[in-house]
Amino acid sequence: MPADGMTIAWPGKSRGESGEQLSAYRGVGRPAAVPEDRVLIERAQAGDRSAFEALVHRYDRDVLRLALNVLRSAEDAHDIYQESFLKIYKNIHRFRFECSFYTWVYRVVTNVCLDHLRRRASRPEDQAPEPAPTLHNDATGSDFFDRQQQQMPGADPERRLMGREIGDRIAAAMQRLSPRERVVFEMKHYQGLRLRAIGEALGTTEETVKNSLFRATRKLRAQLEGLL
Repeated sequence: MPADGMTIAWPGKSRGESGEQLSAYRGVGRPAAVPEDRVLIERAQAGDRSAFEALVHRYDRDVLRLALNVLRSAEDAHDIYQESFLKIYKNIHRFRFECSFYTWVYRVVTNVCLDHLRRRASRPEDQAPEPAPTLHNDATGSDFFDRQQQQMPGADPERRLMGREIGDRIAAAMQRLSPRERVVFEMKHYQGLRLRAIGEALGTTEETVKNSLFRATRKLRAQLEGLL
C-alpha cells in the first residue's frame, strides 16, 4: 500500500526471514531506548526519507510482534504493519517529543489494531485466528496467563497435541473479548508491558487499563474453566 512514493517492507521481506522466524517475534522483548531517535525523527520531519526508513528498521519488529499477537494472522499482521507505518509516515510531523517515540508508535499501532478488530468482529465469518501460544500450569504459583510454553523440536508428541488443543481453546476464548480488552491482555501478558506503558500507548489511564485487564482475565477464566 504505497503512499506518496513510500513503500514499507516488513521484516520478512526486507531481511529474507521465513514465516517461522517471523512467528518468533511474538517473544521478542521491548528494545532499549535509542538516543539517536531524536536526530532521525527531526530529519524525517524535514522530509528525509532515509531517516524515516532508519526509524522503520528500529521499530519494525515491535510493530509486527504486536500485530501478530493481537490479530493471530500473518496476513492481517502484514496489513496492520503497512497501514501503521504509513500513518506514522504521514503524521510524523505531528510528533512533538512529549512522550517517547516508542510510545507514540505503539499508540498508532494499537489504534489500527483496534479498528481492525472492530471491523473483524462485525464479520465473524471472516475470522480465522491462528492458535494462541500455548500455556501450561507448573508448581511456581505464577498466574496461568503469565506462562507461555515454548515447544521444542524434541518435545513429547502427546504433550504437543495437548498444547495445541489448549491453544485452540484459548484462541477461541480470546475472540470473545472486546477489542480493547484483547489488546490490553495481549500487551500485558504476551509482551510484558507495564500497565502504565499500556495506558500511555492507548492514551488512557492506568486505572482504566487495570479495569480492562480485570474484565478480560475474568472472562477468560470463566471460558477456560477446567484448564486453570
